[in-house]
Amino acid sequence: MRHFTLPEEGGLVKENLPADILHGYDKIFTEVYADSTEGSRVLARQVVDAIKDFEIKNPGCIFRLGLTTGATPASLYKVLCRLYRAGEVSFRNVAVFSIDEYYPTAPEARQSRNTRLHEDFLDNVDVLPENIHIPDGSIPHEDVSEYCARFDELSRGLDLLIMGIGEQGQVGFNEAGSSEQSRTRTVLLSYESRKRQSRNFNGDMAATPKEAVTMGISTMMSAKQVVLMAWGETKAEAVRKVVEGGIDSSCPASFFQHHPNVRMIVDEVSGSLLTRVVAPWLIGPCHWTPKFRRKAVIWLCQKEHKPILKLTHADYIKNSLEELVEVEGSYDQVNIKTFNDLQHTITGWPGGKPNADDSTRPVASTPFPKKVLILSPHPDDDVISMGGTFIRLVHQGHDVHVAYQTSGDVAVHDDVVLQHMDAASQLGFGDRTEEVRAIIASKRPGEPEPRELLDIKAAIRRSEARGADHSFGMKDDHIHFLNLPFYESGGVSKLPCSQVDVDILKALMNEIKPDQIYMAGDLADPHGTHRVCTEAALEAFEQLREEGASWTESCHIWLYRGAWMEWELARVDMAVPLSPDELIEKRHAIYRHLSQKDIVPFPGEDPREFWQRAEDRTQATAKAYDELGMAEYQAIEVFVKLR
Repeated sequence: MRHFTLPEEGGLVKENLPADILHGYDKIFTEVYADSTEGSRVLARQVVDAIKDFEIKNPGCIFRLGLTTGATPASLYKVLCRLYRAGEVSFRNVAVFSIDEYYPTAPEARQSRNTRLHEDFLDNVDVLPENIHIPDGSIPHEDVSEYCARFDELSRGLDLLIMGIGEQGQVGFNEAGSSEQSRTRTVLLSYESRKRQSRNFNGDMAATPKEAVTMGISTMMSAKQVVLMAWGETKAEAVRKVVEGGIDSSCPASFFQHHPNVRMIVDEVSGSLLTRVVAPWLIGPCHWTPKFRRKAVIWLCQKEHKPILKLTHADYIKNSLEELVEVEGSYDQVNIKTFNDLQHTITGWPGGKPNADDSTRPVASTPFPKKVLILSPHPDDDVISMGGTFIRLVHQGHDVHVAYQTSGDVAVHDDVVLQHMDAASQLGFGDRTEEVRAIIASKRPGEPEPRELLDIKAAIRRSEARGADHSFGMKDDHIHFLNLPFYESGGVSKLPCSQVDVDILKALMNEIKPDQIYMAGDLADPHGTHRVCTEAALEAFEQLREEGASWTESCHIWLYRGAWMEWELARVDMAVPLSPDELIEKRHAIYRHLSQKDIVPFPGEDPREFWQRAEDRTQATAKAYDELGMAEYQAIEVFVKLR
């Protein structure tokens, strides 16, 4: 499966740029890689080299390796296991120390960190059982303090400690307010932390532990070498604080700025707020493309609180953008070109305006009408993310199909199921309420939900999606439910995406032969489903193109964002303005997804309902365009053109 990364246009010229300059803003030396796969491959090689180097210098001794669990190190463990199977490394002389565990919890519990580390790594390599040290969450309360003290002493001075950081800069279960002098101990988990961890307990807060055992900051700081990792957009702000901010107990990973041998490995999206990315002209010479010029000018407008056409020569010079002025010839040329470039992204015709001059429009006027395929990872992402554009495409006469890639079944609360069963009973369609209630009662935390229950939940979500689509004129034969198999694990953790998933998408694409495909470019989905769905769709498209499907040559792919993030304006290729009435029509479509209102089990960190997030986001985008000197709109949905 090909990994999805966003194309880059222009940027810092890194050739012959001294490392001291490139990393000049780093308080922790940071390496940025294209994605977690590439970063994990590099780190895995470094781990193997460290083990081999240690064995040469310390024959007969044990290399002491500290590891973490969760989603962040998963790709690293896959590479290490692969290198072990290839005979490139042995872990027989390696002692593994895990940094935390839920408390109280039995080591063999399905949700325990112990189980996760064994499944992801330890059971797949040759680490000796006596060399595995994972905090024991089953120690009685009266003995746990003494146990923590012994574990702390045992785990000090690790040769290498590898950890992911949390979205607020947590390391292990050391959260905001942790002391730099803290040692291995039990900690009370905050409500927000428990809400995050509840993902591992099928969203059941009651089943989520209220405490944990964690290595302390000083214990971690005693390691001879530390590597911090972060992947994905949700970690971007934490990465910025850890790498370039001050030391602050509200961001515990920032304490590692004091460590003499620490570095951070991040992917492009988690490192997207670093100075070298946000304002690379402050670092060194740049390659100036139109989009990169737009990025610099928007940054300057926001810094100076001015619209584009009011920027002065002095504004450019004092903000280290004299190189851009020299390239373009004058500051007013920069202003005019950037203004026109951004203005030309705005269109009320996302499928192209018939019989119009399209030389400066983002979408060609022909063919008209277009065949359009909207891919939605879950049964509501279409209307949440691009509902206004979706409605316009339908109302403007295009042949629009929508395909829901997954069932979204696990995101329906049990109470919603019982309410639907009660309605069926009241209408005389049969009373199965008690039967379903018994199925719900049979659920076990951490175990897949019963298939009978998931089938009901999937049906609820299908009916809601159809209701939303019917509200603005879609017909049933243009609404497709793909039920990609990778999603159907019955829990939050999904199955691996395979060619079976790709083939389902290929069949639909080849049937429709679309002129436009809209798909999620959202990398910040807290459960990863958006990324998997997008990579599967892109893989399907590329395979069809390589197989000679002629329609792929003229098909354009547009990427929208989900409920968590929005595209930065420097990347935008198409901006679709919405009127007040269109915004309300979009809201009413989102309302049809009743199971996702108020009590959605997996809402992420944002407490707002999806319709609120969508409106706030699109109205903020409209305001940003307005502040740059564009026309004022009620709301704007934006897209990036992938091809």
